[in-house]
Amino acid sequence: MPTEKAKIIGISRHRLSTDGDGVTTLVAFHGCPLRCRHCLNPHSLDGGDMFREYTTEELYDTVVIDELYFLATNGGVTFGGGEPAMRPGFIKEFRELCGSEWRITIETSLNVPAANIDALLAVADELIVDIKDMNPDIYRHYTGRENTLVIDNLRLIAGHGRQNDCLIRLPLISDHNNDADRTASRKELEALGFTRFDLFNYIIRRH
Repeated sequence: MPTEKAKIIGISRHRLSTDGDGVTTLVAFHGCPLRCRHCLNPHSLDGGDMFREYTTEELYDTVVIDELYFLATNGGVTFGGGEPAMRPGFIKEFRELCGSEWRITIETSLNVPAANIDALLAVADELIVDIKDMNPDIYRHYTGRENTLVIDNLRLIAGHGRQNDCLIRLPLISDHNNDADRTASRKELEALGFTRFDLFNYIIRRH
């Protein structure tokens, strides 16, 4: 019997090559430890009273409609948020329901306890890591948190030899970092064995 429950802020179907391989369904969790200055999903940070709470079985019954697409394209479910790595028990239980043929991807900041990431490595095919910046001062200024857990978890992933299963997102963030900062971050990550990077600019709309 499913025991885990989680509040979900959105389920987005038929996404193609934007959240991992193949056709994916993005499932976004409520809750995040960070308070980023340009948060993409600020509604994941409020009380969450408007959002439905799902059991793993209820979520599976909702997304299984697209199983044919998942199997045909090597796609599956991508867990985002918010911060899905706050819910390793839910994701592990979901994996037990869907089996090994669906691809499970986790979009994460890695700013969670190492035990969470260790548990997720056992069930996830890929991690999309939103690193922000490796410089602790830049990271703190942008997110409101230290990046000590992030660095510990990067080393944990490297220790498991899972660097190639990670796509590292390295943004340029206006008024926070620059090209030299991003180059420094990339070199630090490459020293840990990470090779897959998504380099992009945050587009800040000023009002």
